[in-house]
Amino acid sequence: MKQTQKTNTTIAVNRKAHHEYFIEDRIEAGLVLEGWEVKSLRAGRVQLDQGYVLLKSGSAWLFGALITPLQTVSTHINPEPQRSRKLLLHQRELNKLIGSVERRGYTVVPLSLYWKNNRVKLEIGLAKGKKLHDKRASEKERDWERQKQRLLKR
Repeated sequence: MKQTQKTNTTIAVNRKAHHEYFIEDRIEAGLVLEGWEVKSLRAGRVQLDQGYVLLKSGSAWLFGALITPLQTVSTHINPEPQRSRKLLLHQRELNKLIGSVERRGYTVVPLSLYWKNNRVKLEIGLAKGKKLHDKRASEKERDWERQKQRLLKR
């Protein structure tokens, strides 16, 4: 009996998201990609920092994520590095996201992009924006944790 190995290899992480938002909930979504995009992802040529998720006409779309095309792949096509990409979600997940965004004022942000069983998955987060004093408080907390670790090592 052949066993399949389940590995999650991270492609890209949106570090800005944890600084700018309180992440309330996380959802895994599939992505509709073209062939050149997959090859670029394997080479690690992606940036999620400027990306955001919009919910329109009953589906979720990833905007602003930059996938830089490889020179060897993009000879016969005209790649569009920042095109909008459709997210693949179950209907109940979409309904939950739409309800939270419209009624409760949440934002949907991309958190990380990774491989799961040879498929590209995007982890999106249901988030609330941080105010300036919240950012300062979380930075102080992070510095205090670092200080504690240094003191415990001695």
